[in-house]
Amino acid sequence: MDMAEKETLAVIVPLLNEEETIGLFYAALEALKPELPVNLAYWFVDDGSTDGTLAVLQDLHAQDEAVHFVSFSRNFGKEAALYAGLTQAQGEYVAVMDVDLQDPPELLPEMLAGVCSGEFDAVGTRRVNRQGEAAIRSWFADRFYQLINKISDVPFVPGARDFRVMSRQMVTAILSLSETQRFSKGIFTWVGFKTKYIGFENRARVAGQTSWSFWQLTKYAIAGIVSFSTVPLMLVSLFGFVAFGLSVLGAILIVIRELLYPATSAFGWPSLVVIILFMSGVQLVSLGVIGRYIAAAYLEVKKRPLYIVKDKA
Repeated sequence: MDMAEKETLAVIVPLLNEEETIGLFYAALEALKPELPVNLAYWFVDDGSTDGTLAVLQDLHAQDEAVHFVSFSRNFGKEAALYAGLTQAQGEYVAVMDVDLQDPPELLPEMLAGVCSGEFDAVGTRRVNRQGEAAIRSWFADRFYQLINKISDVPFVPGARDFRVMSRQMVTAILSLSETQRFSKGIFTWVGFKTKYIGFENRARVAGQTSWSFWQLTKYAIAGIVSFSTVPLMLVSLFGFVAFGLSVLGAILIVIRELLYPATSAFGWPSLVVIILFMSGVQLVSLGVIGRYIAAAYLEVKKRPLYIVKDKA
């Protein structure tokens, strides 16, 4: 088949300070070309890098017209970069990958075959273990998936990566969700479509350092819970009802004690202090939970763009 007659797989790659890995990633995918029945088009999204990432992309674009890039005016976050890539990418099929080669490129032929056959609308990947990752980080990641699968109506596949190949129809559906508070792992599932997952062993980065700190991952997890579950708000209401019921019960007990044992009514202030501190803590936590949902709504209604493009090619 002539190159011009082939369909195109658009590969979206979010970047933040990845000048060391871009060349390695590009070489790895170029080596796969003979195994792919499609043309490859690269859509790198520079999320406000402060190193030489943009210069590397400009050089790569000058060498290969299949390489495209979008550069943000500042760091807007990976979710914004993913959305920008999905918006800009052109092709019958779309893949999302990380540049550090923790997403095994050799899985692409199998993933693409599953979508091209029409059997699946998307083929995603999941890590079957977290070897080489900090134990505390792995433990919290496992707890997050357990928690969100209990409180969300949208199922989350444990260890699922953003690395996936999707049909154009599925990408169009994802782009129809124009919310600014995005959590792609949930959105990929929420839109539906038939999806298959391929497991793989965890891999270390080929170069450079991750830009994800533990605190950033925690905030990302909270954003996912807020985006795909209202159970925390229901728990706040439940705490309120329980506290009200206990206060009524306590009031009844105080009246009974006053009637039966009036001499003891002045005692028990340490218990009272503990109860006040406990209820104050519950109230503050409840306000925090409600405030997080209000903040999400506040950010959404401002209708600010997810990103601002400084340069593209």
